[in-house]
Amino acid sequence: MIDSLDMLGILIPFLALSSFTIPLFSLLIKRKIFYDIYVLAIGTIALYFTYNILITVLDLNSPIMYRFGGWPPPLGIAYEVDPFNGILGLFTAATMWLIIIYSIWYTKHMDNYVWYYTLLLGLEAGLLGCLYTGDVFNLFVMIEVLSISAYALVAYYRSKPQAIEAAIKYAMIGAIATTFYFLSVVFIYGSYGTLNMADLAIRSHVEEGILTGSNVYGNIAVASAVAIGLALWTFTFKSALFPNHFWLPDAHPEAPTPVSAALSGLVVNIGVYAVIRFLYSLFGSSSILSTIGYRDAVFTILLILGILSGITGALLMIIQKDIKRLLAYSTISHIGLIYIGLSIGFTNLPKEIIVLGLLATLYHIINHGIGKALLFMASGIYISSAKTRDLEHMVGVGRVYPITSLAFILGILHLMGFIPFGGFFSKLLLFQAHIGAGLVISAISIVLISAISLIGYIKMIYLILLRMPTREYKYEASIGIEVFLLLMGIVCLLLGLFSFRLLDLFSDAVSGSLVMSYGYYTNPVTRLG
Repeated sequence: MIDSLDMLGILIPFLALSSFTIPLFSLLIKRKIFYDIYVLAIGTIALYFTYNILITVLDLNSPIMYRFGGWPPPLGIAYEVDPFNGILGLFTAATMWLIIIYSIWYTKHMDNYVWYYTLLLGLEAGLLGCLYTGDVFNLFVMIEVLSISAYALVAYYRSKPQAIEAAIKYAMIGAIATTFYFLSVVFIYGSYGTLNMADLAIRSHVEEGILTGSNVYGNIAVASAVAIGLALWTFTFKSALFPNHFWLPDAHPEAPTPVSAALSGLVVNIGVYAVIRFLYSLFGSSSILSTIGYRDAVFTILLILGILSGITGALLMIIQKDIKRLLAYSTISHIGLIYIGLSIGFTNLPKEIIVLGLLATLYHIINHGIGKALLFMASGIYISSAKTRDLEHMVGVGRVYPITSLAFILGILHLMGFIPFGGFFSKLLLFQAHIGAGLVISAISIVLISAISLIGYIKMIYLILLRMPTREYKYEASIGIEVFLLLMGIVCLLLGLFSFRLLDLFSDAVSGSLVMSYGYYTNPVTRLG
């Protein structure tokens, strides 16, 4: 039997190798059913691995670290999992598993499904690699793996000029963004002499790493500030935070619908995760950046941008005619809410309030991810039937698909934040955290963003479900795929009904991993170094 630590080391190379072997298989095997089963099996194994990794971390009540090549930290490349990225890893693998199931139906008329599946597994390898890596340079490598897969998937319909244009825009700015992050890594290594994340957290910690008043203190403080500035520009681009959101409304609609679900539900989370990891684990409240006030300034800027992103996305939802473009702006709006949550880590606030804000953030990442994946998948069925993404030409199409439409409504109610869906409780926690922190303006903005976005969601319901069809629509789905989407809608409801149990788990994850205990994330280096 493979233990969980070995699973952590095997998982990403396994996914990458599984992806690369698909084109080789295509030289001998031509039947689509083989690739459907193959990719589903790989996704199932990844889901099993991520589940066992998380369970091990929770049972040990300590992070686990896999050292590639057996090098002791901080030498070599290491993968480290604590409850925070363990939960996100399991959620990512589970959502990708659902996207793979949907893709089996979606690719039934697709000619180049071999390359589609190759890129989809490459995307999953990049996603989990970014979440699990414990090395700031390896994060750069995995961002590149993720990005290359995403660029190619956006351009998948290469006969469409709009898809090529969207992919070029995404790739060109994305390449600049990752270059900025590479420069950030250079500054970090030049200042601290390490690339291991846990070791970096120790060295940036004023009491253990850098002594205030030393000759190099000022230089390292400036270099650290520059490094974080460069890294955050990259991370906010990857997560489509205003004003770095401009690529998303073009890229997500032009991609195949399952890819749109992955981009909006999972890929944008990587930038969010990286921001949280850098500002809470690597450069936390007792780090050099906190002592010079830079960290609080960053939180202030991110809070403002989160509010602007939430309002901008909600307003632009209202005027969209393309259903996938409307959902893309919904993603920008929800990313704004997520950044409002993660920006609560000000030095002067009680740790309990910061934990509440990060708890709400993690909960909303998961609520938004599953809800948005569901809406994109349901919209894919509507688009397949209507042969258009224009809402004005999809009038009444939802009446042809009563089961899908029920799932669609459940997903919308979830993202709107209606009781008793999970979206309601994560928004409520965001509001409570900011009220508790005395941040009244940001608390009001959470309500305002939700109220404005309501108009865009109602617009979809009215045109697709409430109005009578203006033309005939051919039934393009199957009962199986419709029931599948309904089950996803029920999951959105269960995320709310079982919120108290989930919140206990999430609370322990964010308090132990990010806020309450400085030594928690650094423990593997302290123990093994």
